[in-house]
Amino acid sequence: MTTYRVCFFFRRHYRAASGEAPEAIQEVFGQYSEGGVMREQELRRFMKEVQGESGAGVNDAIKESKYLKELQKKGLSVDEFYRYLFSDDNAAHPSSPGVYQDMTAPLSHYFIYTGHNSYLTGNQLCSDSSDVPIIKALRRGVRVIELDLWPNKRNNNVKVLHGRTLTHPVKFIKCLRSIKEYAFKSSPYPVIITLEDHLTPNLQAKAAKMLTETFGKILYTPMLESPEVFPSPEELKMRIMISTKPPKEYPESKTKMTSLATTTSHKVPTICGRLFYPITKFFIKEKEHEGQKADEEASSEEASDHEAITNDHELNEHYQEEDPEEGNGKPPIEYKRLIAIAAKKLQGDLTEALKIDPHKVTRLSLSEQALEKAASSHGTELIRFTQRNLLRIFPKGTRITSSNYKPLLGWMHGAQMVALNMQGYGQPLWLLHGMFKANGGCGYVKKPDILLNDNPDQLFDPKATLLPMKTLKVTVYTGDGWRFDYHKSHFDTCSPPDFYARVGIAGVPVDTTMEKTQTIKDCWTPVWDADFEFKLTVPELALLCIEVFEHDVSDQDDFAGQTCLPVWELRTGIRSVSLCDRKGRTLKSVKLLMRFDFIFH
Repeated sequence: MTTYRVCFFFRRHYRAASGEAPEAIQEVFGQYSEGGVMREQELRRFMKEVQGESGAGVNDAIKESKYLKELQKKGLSVDEFYRYLFSDDNAAHPSSPGVYQDMTAPLSHYFIYTGHNSYLTGNQLCSDSSDVPIIKALRRGVRVIELDLWPNKRNNNVKVLHGRTLTHPVKFIKCLRSIKEYAFKSSPYPVIITLEDHLTPNLQAKAAKMLTETFGKILYTPMLESPEVFPSPEELKMRIMISTKPPKEYPESKTKMTSLATTTSHKVPTICGRLFYPITKFFIKEKEHEGQKADEEASSEEASDHEAITNDHELNEHYQEEDPEEGNGKPPIEYKRLIAIAAKKLQGDLTEALKIDPHKVTRLSLSEQALEKAASSHGTELIRFTQRNLLRIFPKGTRITSSNYKPLLGWMHGAQMVALNMQGYGQPLWLLHGMFKANGGCGYVKKPDILLNDNPDQLFDPKATLLPMKTLKVTVYTGDGWRFDYHKSHFDTCSPPDFYARVGIAGVPVDTTMEKTQTIKDCWTPVWDADFEFKLTVPELALLCIEVFEHDVSDQDDFAGQTCLPVWELRTGIRSVSLCDRKGRTLKSVKLLMRFDFIFH
């Protein structure tokens, strides 16, 4: 018996990348041009009628755009007009619009860019502690850095690590020196260091010495132990603030603790009362697998980070010579006076914790679960509390992979410090980065008036049914740039990619929604020409979410870019939108061309 093998070959051709303007853009050009040329008069009319630039705004747009300035005399062809629309000069959200909000109100009137366990390089259980992620966060504009302070094995020095875990420590002084060097590279507004303090009194005194000697005059020390109102970001420019519990809240019996990383390796760490050591190896294996699938362009950066961590040289021994037994067990005055923002955690009754003291302000910390319960039972009380006091939200302890919760619930209840893990990626982080693109990216965003209105009869209720204030109309025309940033087989080995876009709103529950375009097959420059409308009841808290994926029939769809933009800062008209990678870094070439218009009700 003869056996025959039959082979089938499928050949798919790559479509030539097209740089031509989509039909919809050509139609717009036709309305504002004559004889195939858009001259200065038509350009000004387009800027006013379509882009919403009025009067001096038109002149500024032309003046600030090198592209338009060079071509306004001879006019623009349709191709040149199309290239201008895709340029950074025509961005939906300018990269540097400058700080424009009032910065003279108390700190409690602002959302503040906040990180959680800012020193960790990866997961919450066994990653390295380092100053590298702190530097990254400060360069990005983060204004609140969290450090967990623990005694070392000899109980004679201060280290930073995630306590009772396998995380490797970093020296406290190293973190402080890096904070000083990078604190104001991206923003002049204050950096707040929140300390989770597990120190003995003598080590609190040592920590105070490190803080004062490192920061000197830029360390803000309040005149009053319990101020009645917080100072403003403007008053605190180029200053460092310390926020932690006053020492009196730490009984001496609780300060003798040491962490797993400084004791014998036979002690098994726990989380939420359960042993987790048996899953550690499995967890590390899973993280290695995830790392292999992560975006390739992050690899070189992570390698340099690892090198920076492993090449950590010994610091000055000036802070290592004190007798671990020195000190009389009393809280050191020099440490207590450095605390600019006194903190407390929820203990017991929530109603009691949310009571407002007219004579002093404080910072309250709630876990994400505690926030959910509080939002359900004490929503308006939370908002009233946050009009004078600071509220910090932190991830639940079971987020061992450094995952995150959605930040909107905290913001809509007035929480200023919605702390997220910065080590990974995902939509919660994208939302956080998007929120703090606002106000020039300075790390402080003024809370909307609805959250600051202290009239008892007009307190904002996030659960209330409100009428829409405006409608955001969005058109997704096209996208380009993947053909420059990615290899031709990155998304699909056998053919060009099949892109689709997701566009939606993250905000109060009634405003939150997500829509999807059709999938354009076999094309590096997809033209969707898709229209969407989003009714907004609280536009002051709305973020526009944009994501692009490559459809994969046999596997999970491939990520192709994302961004989140503050709705209240969107520039109307036909605009370019730069996309970012999973970690929020702007891609070199990938952009969408979109249109934004508002209808007011």
